[in-house]
Amino acid sequence: MKKLIIVITLITFIFSIQIGYALNRTGIQGSTSPLTSTLKDQQDVAITIYNSNIGLVKDTRLIELKPGIHELKFMDVAGKIDPTTVHIKSLINGSSLDVLEQNYEYDLLSPQKLLEKYVGQKVQLGIYNNETKKEEFIEATLLSTQGGNIFQIGDKIHIGHYGRVLLSKIPENLIPQPTLIWMLENRLSRPQKVEASYLTSGINWKADYVAVLNKLDTMTDMTGWVTIDNRSGATYQNALLKLVAGDIHRVQGDMRMDYARPMAAAKEASSQQFKEESFFEYHLYTLDRRTTIKDNQTKQMSLLDANQVPVKKLFLFSGQPHYYYSRYDQRTNKQKVGVFLELENTKKNNLGIPLPKGTVRVYKEDKDGSLQFVGEDRIDHTPKDEKFKIKIGEAFDVVGERVQTEYKHLGWNLYEVAFEVSLRNHKKEDIKVLVEEPIPGDWEMLSNTHSYEKLSAHQIRFNVPVDKDKEVKVKYRIRFKY
Repeated sequence: MKKLIIVITLITFIFSIQIGYALNRTGIQGSTSPLTSTLKDQQDVAITIYNSNIGLVKDTRLIELKPGIHELKFMDVAGKIDPTTVHIKSLINGSSLDVLEQNYEYDLLSPQKLLEKYVGQKVQLGIYNNETKKEEFIEATLLSTQGGNIFQIGDKIHIGHYGRVLLSKIPENLIPQPTLIWMLENRLSRPQKVEASYLTSGINWKADYVAVLNKLDTMTDMTGWVTIDNRSGATYQNALLKLVAGDIHRVQGDMRMDYARPMAAAKEASSQQFKEESFFEYHLYTLDRRTTIKDNQTKQMSLLDANQVPVKKLFLFSGQPHYYYSRYDQRTNKQKVGVFLELENTKKNNLGIPLPKGTVRVYKEDKDGSLQFVGEDRIDHTPKDEKFKIKIGEAFDVVGERVQTEYKHLGWNLYEVAFEVSLRNHKKEDIKVLVEEPIPGDWEMLSNTHSYEKLSAHQIRFNVPVDKDKEVKVKYRIRFKY
């Protein structure tokens, strides 16, 4: 029996020597302790921010990584990283680095987490003695942290305790910040330059525009601002910044979206500083310099500055399809007349660049020369050479009124309806009012006092001049079936 044990031991010893020899020949050696990489290793960082509350981070670091198999702790990553999007590669030689295993550690250090790890273990409670004026320490066993701390001191159970809890050490499985951990096989004999890329939520950008009208409401000076809000849990120091404008499709529920809280902005005002280019079916805006985006910071940067942009002020009186489906007994139907500004995004008009979606706020000087806010509206992504409208509000001195003057049911599904639209202008100047009517079904115009434009199969527009302090009535009769 002893001889058999000796033989087995000898075979095991020889086998281990052979494995070690093979590993040394291939240059693969196991590391005794994990390597740690922090921001001190960072060579470069680039971030691309999408206007859908995500960002793509590319973190380049130079790491002292010997040949062999090593565990690498990659720290100082975004707190809201999506670990399923992480990728690491060597920028020196792609085939020199293989990822054997990847982990994301997010069991972060906090008072509650720390106490939970000590449930069932001995702790110390520090109690201040008023008589001796010193802190005294007693030993206790932490039984539970659910709904409050429960201690066993001697043979007594204490629900809560006024003493200060002292712990001997921090458990190994608790970390102070989110960390990526890789098991890497490295074949390079010099320091590795690696790029780690990942998506993170909690970072967003939007466009905001300010338009200042001239006295005649025919021109506007327009400035655009990029507002970046960073709640990702990381600071991007001296970063290459790119912004993507467009509607990117994403699978719902993959990442938690934490929308920004309003706060003071760090503003960077300058001339136009973003270089715009087409990118796939979107538009990419690259900042022509480096910038730092701090965690929990809102930053504003200039996007465009356009002067003397022509605008058209429109007065719009809109109907509704349901006006045609039934008889109205009421004498009148008063409606607001909407006020819009129409702009054309062309180079001739001092614009002509793709405008990301955002909010346009409009101002105008009063008689004293003070800027006053007159309204705001959101615009969608607007390509160059396209028109866009901004709703400013409702007209105070322009009144619209609609009367159904006749309603006939001629037969099965066949109707005849007549309307009278009254427009009254109490302003000091002449205006034009656009009366847009959405007519349902298969229709024909029987009579009308004003000419109209057919915008679509079911919408017409009357362009009606209304002199100052005058009233104009638009009358029309249609026959339709549905």
